[in-house]
Amino acid sequence: MAEYLDANLRREGWGSPRTYRRCAGVRCALPKRTLMRCEECIVAAHAQLPTHFIERWNGRRFVRDRNSLRNLGLRIQLGHPPGVVCPFKRPAPHDFVLYDLTGVHQLNVDFCGCMPRVEHRIQLLDMCWWPATVAAPNTCATFAVLKLFQILNCLGKVSAYDFLRGLEKVTNNDGLDKPPDRRKPFMHIVRQWRHTKRFKRRKRGNSAGGVRATAQGELALPCRACPQPGWNLPEDWDKVPSFFKYLYFLFLAQDANFRLTNRNVSSEDADPIFADGLGFFAKREGLDGYKAHIARNAGEQEISSCSGFQAMFLANTKKVKGLRTTGIAGVTCSRHNMWRPNGIGDLQVGERYCNLDYLLLASLLGFMMLYVVLSYDIACQYSKNFWARMKKLPESMHLNIPEENMWWKVPNFHLPPHKPPCQSAYSFHYMWGAGMSHGEGVEQNWSFSNGAAASTKLMGPGSRHGTLEDIFGFHNYDRQLAMHRVLAKRLAVNLKEGAKHRAALDAFTAGLEVERAEEVAEWKGLVAKWEETQHVAGAESPFEYKEAVMTLRDIQAQIAVEEFICTEDGVEVEQESTPSSFIMAGLELEDAQRRLEIDIKAVPHPSATQKLAIMKRKTTLLKRIYKFRQQQRVYMPALRGFLTDRERQTFDGNGDAPPETTRLFMPSEIGNPDHRRRACAIGLSEIEARMREGETNEALEEVRQGLRSRTLTNRFRIKHYTGQGALTRGQGILRQINIKIHLAKLRYRYARAALVALWGHGVWEEKLKVLRDEDVRALNERALEAEEVARGEQLDELAETLGTTNYVSTAERLVSGEGSHTLSWIWYTVETTGADDDPKLHEALRVEWCKAYARASRFEEDIRHLREEMRRTIAYGRKEQELWDLLSRAELPGASHEMTEGRQAYAAEHADTERETCTMLTRKWAGILAKADQYLAGESQVGDIPVSVELELADEFEPEDEEALLEGNFEEELGQ
Repeated sequence: MAEYLDANLRREGWGSPRTYRRCAGVRCALPKRTLMRCEECIVAAHAQLPTHFIERWNGRRFVRDRNSLRNLGLRIQLGHPPGVVCPFKRPAPHDFVLYDLTGVHQLNVDFCGCMPRVEHRIQLLDMCWWPATVAAPNTCATFAVLKLFQILNCLGKVSAYDFLRGLEKVTNNDGLDKPPDRRKPFMHIVRQWRHTKRFKRRKRGNSAGGVRATAQGELALPCRACPQPGWNLPEDWDKVPSFFKYLYFLFLAQDANFRLTNRNVSSEDADPIFADGLGFFAKREGLDGYKAHIARNAGEQEISSCSGFQAMFLANTKKVKGLRTTGIAGVTCSRHNMWRPNGIGDLQVGERYCNLDYLLLASLLGFMMLYVVLSYDIACQYSKNFWARMKKLPESMHLNIPEENMWWKVPNFHLPPHKPPCQSAYSFHYMWGAGMSHGEGVEQNWSFSNGAAASTKLMGPGSRHGTLEDIFGFHNYDRQLAMHRVLAKRLAVNLKEGAKHRAALDAFTAGLEVERAEEVAEWKGLVAKWEETQHVAGAESPFEYKEAVMTLRDIQAQIAVEEFICTEDGVEVEQESTPSSFIMAGLELEDAQRRLEIDIKAVPHPSATQKLAIMKRKTTLLKRIYKFRQQQRVYMPALRGFLTDRERQTFDGNGDAPPETTRLFMPSEIGNPDHRRRACAIGLSEIEARMREGETNEALEEVRQGLRSRTLTNRFRIKHYTGQGALTRGQGILRQINIKIHLAKLRYRYARAALVALWGHGVWEEKLKVLRDEDVRALNERALEAEEVARGEQLDELAETLGTTNYVSTAERLVSGEGSHTLSWIWYTVETTGADDDPKLHEALRVEWCKAYARASRFEEDIRHLREEMRRTIAYGRKEQELWDLLSRAELPGASHEMTEGRQAYAAEHADTERETCTMLTRKWAGILAKADQYLAGESQVGDIPVSVELELADEFEPEDEEALLEGNFEEELGQ
């Protein structure tokens, strides 16, 4: 460290060698080189480096002058080779300013005046300086600084103000010689740069007609993995057998975002929008434009919602005073998270059907498809009357597919708060052809663009439009590159998980068919019928239990109704943040903590990938706890005064406990009733008690359902599976059932303990008793002592390892009825008929088999999807290569030799890039695609993916992509 410090200090002086002291007095300030030169030599050396700064020795130290080169007589001659002075030169304005990576510079510039005269703006562009104005420019920015700002603005959402402030700091950071402020001209330059680059990248400079011939949506970068007729599909793709039609489904997702608002600080007359309808934003102008459609439906009310989303939609119309737009809505391809052309538009008043209808249909304008699967958080209501509403739009925007080929789904994370009839009908888990799609990609996209909300909120319409277009385009390009890694990684994970689920299903089915072949055939028929009719209203789902119970969701809905307040006009409006939402957030956090803690204990020696996944879950949980604390300070304002010093550290976020064991300090955790009353808002404890009661009932029913499933599953496993291999394959379904039972048991205990703290002991305990481990048993399981169970489980593991076939396991002894048999109290309030003929047991077995079948099917479908998407990605690249190759040899009429050469060189560069990318992907994906073919041929087994392949893919996989992958696969599986 001392050596590095000394080296930096030494460069503040003359340094060495010292042979330049006699004739030298100045040096270049950027590298602070020790090489000293005289004034004449330094000017000559910087004739082609005009954006460097010069330091002069004053006898004591080096003094930096921002205009040193200019004061020393350096003049930049445009239009001629270096060192040549134009005899007809024309000086630029004296206040000429140039923005560069090195800072802000004031230069002496001479334009060329030779005949034929070249426009000044063209001379500047030939110098790679972008002028701010067409006529008499006196502000420019280098191409290098524009490229850097564009990347920083799109990736890190760095505003132009902060970026220019940074350049000012680089120029002079002591505040004594502030450079001129040309922020407004710089923003004009950035807008022109962005739009020009978009036209250039989409081939408009190489095509006949140029910019004026740009088609609607052509500037948007399309998704290469989605089905694109004429680009990446085989000629007979529309004649594929019915079973494989799902390979050509177009998966879309739409959503609204109320973070990207815009204040009414300007107008379109003062700040016009460029390239209207040519990119990601829908076409605004015209009789069939977005503005005209919204104007015709101005009286439409915002979207109402199913179940718990009402608060969100009612909040949409709040805090809109002074806003030109209240947010934006957008459409993406849900499997690859890429924005659709013309699929984005501004919102005026909340989230309305007319906005979403237009954007959805505009994103499909002129697009050929067989099926469309649309994911939307309120698809259950949005789908009603959609086809009638479509007729109100221009005929050119109407979909040309049958109504039954339009499927509506709700994203996995948004589905649980919906009403029971929505759970199966709108679930991706039970949809034929869905694969592992989850529909939440549009939410991930918003997180990428929301960083620009602060800067775009105060922009004029044109500036905001251009900035967001650039951000959306950058996002699509970034996702396109990420797909090179993500698709292969997803395929590798799905092959391993799919093999496990397929083996578990095969073993489960083989055992059932021995004695229940007719029932299994009936279940297969139910699933087949469901897959054919699931889009029909009222279709009966084979994945749901028919028994009703007062669940936490029902309690939450009751409280939500009670929390509505009436205005003077009698209109019901829900508060943005309610006590019930606060309590619900706490319950969800507790559940997340329990799941994370169990997963950590289940893997005592995690791999590097598992450690990374756990760390990310911990980070996410910490963020949720931090947001919960902010709400807690509102609804429990005096809580901190009743905590100990150690508890206060935890409350303030300074505790040493990991997030999965961090105390939340819910009202039920305050033991003293008087302290609880003083610490909480009025009625908060009562709300928690009601929710806890619903939670206990719901958890107890989950325990019962799990035990019913385990009873029959265990019986078939014991009776029909012999040998280590068969026992291992049969464990898959049973392990999942046991995990669900354990989670439900813990959830019941937490909720009941909270009820005891809130209500105290009383009559209610006759129904909701203490749930001991020995109470968690099925109807025909006898109670074993804890020591006997533990010892039996150890012997089970040993017998399974040895492959013993004549061993009487603990599970078999539990159901054999040996010794005394007593019914657990959890069944006292449930109607049953006893043993094997209990219809509820058969229903539980049916539900578990159907879900196991759905899981195995979704993994196999996703493997086929990924295989096809990887093929389409390469095919699209080959098509792009062919087009660029043609353009690299094309000559537009009337173009000069220099212009033609530049166009062909640019096209050749892109053709080579596409060619190299396709070659690389073909080589890189060959191994994993061979494994996929082997799997689909039925030849793969569990663990068939070599470790070397997994490690190779993991090294090339970015953490943010892995997090998205985990959300898309494992959390969906857990949700089933």
